[in-house]
Amino acid sequence: MSVIAYVIVLAASGLLIGAIARLVLPGPDPMTLPETMLVGMAGSFSAGLIARLLFGSPGAGILLSVIAATGIVYLIRRHRAGEPVRLFGLRR
Repeated sequence: MSVIAYVIVLAASGLLIGAIARLVLPGPDPMTLPETMLVGMAGSFSAGLIARLLFGSPGAGILLSVIAATGIVYLIRRHRAGEPVRLFGLRR
């Protein structure tokens, strides 16, 4: 596969996963298409890391990618709303 085809497939899958993640989490979400694409790509990357660490497999799959991207969308919304982003309920 050529590099250009790989980048196109990567962008399309990032857009698809980011769009599904935004649909899973209801509410207003003023994100542009490039932001949605980046969220999907970040979700896929983090899901790949999670799959490698927990299961030892190199592929994460669409479900784990959407779950990770949904978590990223949630954190972005909290950050844009001005609320503190606390992971696991921890306080400073």
